[in-house]
Amino acid sequence: MSEADVRSYTVRLELVDEPGELLRALEPIANNGGNLLSIFHERGNLTPRGHIPVEVDLEATQAQFEVIVDALREAGVNVIQAGAERYSEELTVVLVGHLVETDLSDTLRRFQDCGGVSVADVSLSAPAGTEGPSSARLRLVASEGQTVDALSTVRDVASEKDLRVIEPLTEGTA
Repeated sequence: MSEADVRSYTVRLELVDEPGELLRALEPIANNGGNLLSIFHERGNLTPRGHIPVEVDLEATQAQFEVIVDALREAGVNVIQAGAERYSEELTVVLVGHLVETDLSDTLRRFQDCGGVSVADVSLSAPAGTEGPSSARLRLVASEGQTVDALSTVRDVASEKDLRVIEPLTEGTA
């Protein structure tokens, strides 16, 4: 297997709200050579069937990915969607303000929902606790050509929630 054969994939799952279910869903990925990139798991958000939606981004070869999806289904994990994600662009933004008070989970979900974008990493600093201002560094990955839309969504949500955005420099800005 060469590094060129490895691609990024996204698997969307529905999990029952019981202890150990997330681990049970991740084991087939690890056991079959998948490399986890990110997990978006929001316990408070339920699907219409009352299950927890989980989005897993991973790296694998095409053959490994097919085995992983089959292994997930054999383990009784409800696979809603599985396929290649062609994230080719990455950007990092910093949000500053009352992130916890304005519902950080909602903020992240809205970024995910803008299409062609995934939140790959979040680092939160809240030195004054949940009541005070905090900052978060977000690493977003976007499909080719979706960076402008992703930044627009970040700006809109930040404006609505009275958050400051520190944006990356892009081509043509200096």
